[in-house]
Amino acid sequence: MAFSFSFMFFYWTLNRFVALDVSPATASLVSQQSSEDRHRSSLSPGEQAARDRAAHRAGSPEHKKMKRDQEVSDGEKSDQDLVVDDANEAPTGASNGNHHSPRENGIDGKKSPRSPGSESSSSGKKREDSGKKPSHRSTPTSKPLGNGPSLPSGYPFPEGLAPPALNGLRPPLGGNVEPPRPLGSSQGIAEGKPAYSFHVNAEGQARPVPFPADALIGPGVPRHIRKINTLPHGDVVCAVTMSNPTKYVYTGGKGCVKVWDISQPGGKAPVSQLDCLTRDNYIRSIKLLPDGRTLVVGGEASTISIWDLASPTPRIKAEMTSSAPACYALAISPDSKVCFSCCSDGNIAVWDLHNQTLVRQFQGHTDGASCIDISADGTKLWTGGLDNTVRSWDLREGRQLQQHDFSSQIFCLGYCPTGDWLSVGMESSNVEVLHSTKPDKYQLHLHESCVLSLKYANCGKWFMSTGKDNLLNAWRTPYGASIFQSKEESSVLSCDITADDKYIVTGSGDKKASVYEVIY
Repeated sequence: MAFSFSFMFFYWTLNRFVALDVSPATASLVSQQSSEDRHRSSLSPGEQAARDRAAHRAGSPEHKKMKRDQEVSDGEKSDQDLVVDDANEAPTGASNGNHHSPRENGIDGKKSPRSPGSESSSSGKKREDSGKKPSHRSTPTSKPLGNGPSLPSGYPFPEGLAPPALNGLRPPLGGNVEPPRPLGSSQGIAEGKPAYSFHVNAEGQARPVPFPADALIGPGVPRHIRKINTLPHGDVVCAVTMSNPTKYVYTGGKGCVKVWDISQPGGKAPVSQLDCLTRDNYIRSIKLLPDGRTLVVGGEASTISIWDLASPTPRIKAEMTSSAPACYALAISPDSKVCFSCCSDGNIAVWDLHNQTLVRQFQGHTDGASCIDISADGTKLWTGGLDNTVRSWDLREGRQLQQHDFSSQIFCLGYCPTGDWLSVGMESSNVEVLHSTKPDKYQLHLHESCVLSLKYANCGKWFMSTGKDNLLNAWRTPYGASIFQSKEESSVLSCDITADDKYIVTGSGDKKASVYEVIY
């Protein structure tokens, strides 16, 4: 019964994922009410900024204009399965691939904020288990507001969102954090410029980060990206991946995975379609094994399917059935022998890919497990959940190592392939970069709303995050200097980076995937 309740809550929350866009006034009201209650006692720098921003902009002419513009655009939304933008032209400023971003990390001289509310727990410390699951937010029985149909279940949607950003930049926030502005390629702190990256020490004291002189230069650090392909999937793209060498792109949407050959110029049709789930259920995660011959697919069903891509026509060669009603994320061990699945009941299932058998379950999350990554040596697993925790697991001993507690639900995470850093994307719009053994961390504040996907480059020198705010942000490891920023036409739900770090693929709410070349 508890599992069923959790899944229904998960389904309802995602039904509000983009539907709230059709009623900015309602979203603003909910933001003022629920966010105030949930964060009154402790706020991180990003959360405090969001509160100040909402208060500052409530009566501004820009805010009223944005509301009018949004109401007009909402009347032009599709009446199909999803609320999407059908425009085919590229967004302003993105067509040439020069996606400039706020690169400096300045301050205005005022005292730095503190973030006790978002502090992680000390390494190895486990929260006492009272035997009771935490209380869920109340779940209304009415449908989402507005005329837009429902969206795919499984993406928990925050009860309060900031108003849409203008041109992908923060509106005036008040306090000591100013709105980021596109700058040149300089680095370091500049007096009067916006601060978006903070170092937080063990006592919770946050200070703007002075970027080193080589933050944005050197081998392996990209300069910008250039869009080279658009793949019209036809449904919201919740999962993406690419082959190595770069030839095929796999996009997961409603009921199926589509395969695209991007080596063929002008190809706007998939070369294959893998029907994995029933038509109304969404694919949530797809993982391609390094040999390029096997694809593992999970989604809004209890079954995880294993596809043979080497046969003349792709076919299912095996299935693995879980007791949970849905799988929200997958990870594959470095030796390709084991698959880990994040289940909607909070468990982490461990599968033997050769025998397709369940060999272990990690239990600890008290709500759905939403994201997962594995260390490069295959000895440690990291998971995030809707219970506001990030946990690490020892795969050799089969036990939990650490638990980090936050004041926000965890939507995505990634572990640096070359170091000890874990980046976490949150409902609150924060990106936090944790050290695997030390209490110090970094907080990054360039997203305007919830962070939906995150991926490290294989070189480990940078990572990217995408969000409900339509943004793709690239950050320098670990301190988060902004390398580049690109804005799409709709929420960016998923992303992947090729093994050689030369290409990026994203999946979005406007029913398409985008392929970018990384320019060094």
